[in-house]
Amino acid sequence: MTTPSAPALPYGSWPSPVSAAEVSAASPRIEGARYVAAERWWGESVPDEGGRTTIRRMTASGVVEDVIAAPWSARSRVHEYGGGSWTASDDGVLFFVEKADQRVWRVDPGTDPRPLTPVAGDTRFGGLTLQQGRLLAIRETHDRTPVPQREIVEIPTTVIAEEFLTITALVGGSDFVAQPALSPDGSHLAWIAWNHPNMPWDRAELRVGRLEEGVVAEWAGVAGGDSSPLQPVWTDTDEIVYADDPTGRWNLWRARLVAEAGGSGLAFAREPIAPADADTGGPLWVLGPRWFAELGDGRIVSVRTNGADELVLVASDGIERLTVDAVTRMSIEDCRGSRALLTGAGPDGAGLWDVDVDRPERAELLVGGATPWGAKWMPRARAITVPGPRGPVHAFDYPPTNPLAAAPEADRPPYVVFVHGGPTDHVGGAASGKIAYFTSRGIGVLDVNYGGSSGYGRAYRERLLGQWGVVDVEDVVAAARGLAEAGAADPARIAIAGGSAGGWTVLCALTRSDAFAAGISRYGVADLRRLAEDTHDFEARYLDAMVGPLPEAEALYIERSPLSHLDRLRTPLLIEQGLDDLVVPPSQSEAVRDALAANGVAHAYLAFEGEGHGFRRADTLTRTLEAELAFLGQVLGFDTPGVAPIDLA
Repeated sequence: MTTPSAPALPYGSWPSPVSAAEVSAASPRIEGARYVAAERWWGESVPDEGGRTTIRRMTASGVVEDVIAAPWSARSRVHEYGGGSWTASDDGVLFFVEKADQRVWRVDPGTDPRPLTPVAGDTRFGGLTLQQGRLLAIRETHDRTPVPQREIVEIPTTVIAEEFLTITALVGGSDFVAQPALSPDGSHLAWIAWNHPNMPWDRAELRVGRLEEGVVAEWAGVAGGDSSPLQPVWTDTDEIVYADDPTGRWNLWRARLVAEAGGSGLAFAREPIAPADADTGGPLWVLGPRWFAELGDGRIVSVRTNGADELVLVASDGIERLTVDAVTRMSIEDCRGSRALLTGAGPDGAGLWDVDVDRPERAELLVGGATPWGAKWMPRARAITVPGPRGPVHAFDYPPTNPLAAAPEADRPPYVVFVHGGPTDHVGGAASGKIAYFTSRGIGVLDVNYGGSSGYGRAYRERLLGQWGVVDVEDVVAAARGLAEAGAADPARIAIAGGSAGGWTVLCALTRSDAFAAGISRYGVADLRRLAEDTHDFEARYLDAMVGPLPEAEALYIERSPLSHLDRLRTPLLIEQGLDDLVVPPSQSEAVRDALAANGVAHAYLAFEGEGHGFRRADTLTRTLEAELAFLGQVLGFDTPGVAPIDLA
């Protein structure tokens, strides 16, 4: 987006008000949100405070206050990725998991936190919910067994000096449990369970158990086994609504408790609700995500995804699509009456909104959702689909966007192909401050949902099975070449960037193709065998499906790994690595760095103390963004005003 009178300047060198420091502060990372009496509460990561997660409240008068002060940080490590690290009661009592010790703490209004759970070795809690006045959680206990023990537990909410009340284990019996839901009369518990080698989006089960004296006495499978049910919600004492994908798409289903023949046991009758060629559901990477909620009058508000998200209202008389211009990538955090708290991203950045579903055009922005530099600097996503070797490849194109600059008419812009992590995840067509940092300077961004991404149904997601390092590479190459062939990008100036699993695809692409002129790997996986050895239990068998089981597939692990082909690395590369990373140890990135040096290829290696697998500190976020711009300018051949060059070895 440019103006006809804008001065002609080379792509990549356009003057921009979008600074790296502002980007690191302008897009808040929201960690859940709740209605608490007349207030709205939310969790928010604070980059300027080392990435700690605080809990904030907006009072009825609009004042925003912290509920917990530094150094307290609400962050769970259940399944390593956490989620559901806090909840609150309507009388303003906060319950949260403290990052440092993984214990559950209680905060009454005007008081300091007090512990509810004792110190007990490596025991973690997450997925906290208050239901019918009972505090439920997932407890993960690491001891000497190969697989940690995981249970749904009830934690007493009463604090007694120098004494801890007994934590009650409601149910366990599987490798993983998530999303407990207590029936309105407290007689039944629903939850999601799965076992190795499956990930929850491969195969899982919705279970319902009958409670006796507060624990599950017997249970039955309601749905799943060959599908991936999610998020049970009781709408009555004998009815559950949940999401499931037996048809290949996550849609809403209803299950009603019925008597079995003879009147014993548990049995359910199931039926779909408003089926659609879109997903209401997604990968259960963290505990606590919600894709739908029941409103006060029985209607259901839900998110549907087919690449991009839309908000829909499901009622007895049909489906209504809601237009919420402020939010284009969303998750439902909480509902009250006809209102819903939505987190996600909009055209002008990430944030938290309060939406009345009967007046969605009046969405109230609570935090984020706007930028210091203004909406005119934010690019608008263009959904594109290009043919790939194994089928269509979906992506979102963000062209250079600057209201005060233009390029010479015959020029075509440089581009960066963004590769998301996971790999089972997806991007949803909402611009971020990071994207604007590049597009405002005349560098396009292509955000690719390669085969294996969620948001397009099970068949698209399963395209990656057994083919990680092959299909993802084919698809990012196809997307880049398709953009160049359409005349939208300079084919000689296309770079590729990604972190974690996205960094793996970057390294694989650079050792298996010549499609890219530069690469940026953030804590990228380089050695599959090392990943299989070092990874945590949640992902311990992930590679069985993505590559193959060990030891049978060891030769394939070696052949696929970029570390086996470092002699092919001939493309300039910027490597960014956290020195505290336990998922991808620094040794992997250091081996790539050493190979680039041996091959005589221009490169830079940036290592960060205090950072793990994913960067959270403000100074790190600022440094990496400026380094990436400087690197692209030096390799692709354009000046970067205001950003100093980096040393390329």
